[in-house]
Amino acid sequence: MRTKFDKEYYDHFYRNPSTQVASRQDATTQADFIHAYLRHLNLPINSIIDVGCGLCHHLSRLSEKFTASCSGFEISDYLCAEYGWSKGSVVDIDCPPADLVICYDVVEYLPDVDAHKAIETIARITRSALFFGALTKEDWSLCDQDRTDPEVCLRSSHWYQKRLHPHFLGVGGGLFLKQPTEAVIWTLDRLGMSG
Repeated sequence: MRTKFDKEYYDHFYRNPSTQVASRQDATTQADFIHAYLRHLNLPINSIIDVGCGLCHHLSRLSEKFTASCSGFEISDYLCAEYGWSKGSVVDIDCPPADLVICYDVVEYLPDVDAHKAIETIARITRSALFFGALTKEDWSLCDQDRTDPEVCLRSSHWYQKRLHPHFLGVGGGLFLKQPTEAVIWTLDRLGMSG
């Protein structure tokens, strides 16, 4: 698994249009969805934490959409020096809970024990909503493997669901609501239904 997140890594996977796995526009579109869905659910978002914020495309867009205090945490020494993010790991970050927590494309870089701890940490610091994503074994055949970092731990979607389920209700598009939630979620909008 990759352990070095330096300028070369971010230039390759996030800045160079010919090799990037995701663009700033991709993150903007996701952030617009998060904003619209949480507004639709009437969930007040007054604080946002992005753990593993990277180039901070999600957080910067959400800070434009919500009137909220925003904090970015990053394990990369390069990004902390370049952008001034707070140094911190999703495994054991110590910060007050936020209404919305973002942890996207981070946990797959951790071994199983640390990934489990990370999800427990995320549950502890999330007050209302979580935007979470991780590349899974099932996703590997769907992604553009020429642009996707292979130096990750590919776990099954079931592995993540089993650890997220005690704390969160999945509502689609990478959004999860902290349980119990006061939001009214129609049954067909809930993930994890079996047929």
